Amino acid sequence: MFSYRHAFHAGNHADVLKHTVLIATLDHLLEKEAALTVVDTHAGAGLYRLDGDYAGTSGEAADGVLRLLSDKKEPATLAPATKPAIKKAAPEAEAPLADAIARYLSVISDFNPKGGARVYPGSPFIVQHLLRDHDKLKLFELHPTDARTLDANIAQLEAGRQIAVLREDGFGSATKFLPPPSRRALVLMDPSYEMKTDYGRVLDFMAEALKRFATGTYAVWYPIIPRPEAHDLPRRLKTMATKAGKSWLHATLTVKSSKITKDAASGETHRPGLPASGMFLINPPYTLKPMLAAALPQLVERLGQDRNAAFSLDSGG
Repeated sequence: MFSYRHAFHAGNHADVLKHTVLIATLDHLLEKEAALTVVDTHAGAGLYRLDGDYAGTSGEAADGVLRLLSDKKEPATLAPATKPAIKKAAPEAEAPLADAIARYLSVISDFNPKGGARVYPGSPFIVQHLLRDHDKLKLFELHPTDARTLDANIAQLEAGRQIAVLREDGFGSATKFLPPPSRRALVLMDPSYEMKTDYGRVLDFMAEALKRFATGTYAVWYPIIPRPEAHDLPRRLKTMATKAGKSWLHATLTVKSSKITKDAASGETHRPGLPASGMFLINPPYTLKPMLAAALPQLVERLGQDRNAAFSLDSGG
């Protein structure tokens, strides 16, 4: 139950998508003066070293945030389905970064004043970095090691009562903060999905949350892998939002094929790792879709690893 450690995956392509969406969503919600409460149901350790043992072992950041920060990476060849959505730059000038990507990278740079990305902020630190003094942040983390690390990392911020760290099951406890006194909230759910039951628990949480606080903004990250539950989740969330009369947005980013290959010479089986991920939002900001429409094609260009690289963006309600 406690085997997953996000430190191995910090800064990968899934984090790029998740945090680009998170920052763009927060920027919009924070335009209003009224206090905002942010609830993170699976907070992790909060802060990660990309030059440390965990991230260094997996090397996933090299194909994620570090590739975005590098100006040496040539864009990948795109899958035919995504080519019409890409506006190619004129030969004499490279197209400027989409606003959502530029904003994401500026936040990462805030944590790395000397340049590069030795430190990668997880969702808790990204959110705290953007929040105002009168906003609140509720963090849930059950993993014993990550919970201790999260406590220590948050303590360095000296944020006082603005941040609450709870060693509780976010799925079972986070709805107690809904609705918040200001009746403005963003809830982020990004469990590991190591256990197949996580998919069902996301749906159960969302159903209860919408009953308690129908006007909150809810963001769900999920991996796109060869598992029926992973493909059912966004469909069921869409159905839930539609029945509740709520708007929704669904964005996905694929960077490579999900096929398992076998080396002809050695006979070794090669598993591709996580090929794609998605973000599903209920009650998203109206500004989010146009921002992602500009950003996702560029993420495909810069993070795509083979001809299967693609994106999708859909909304309704």
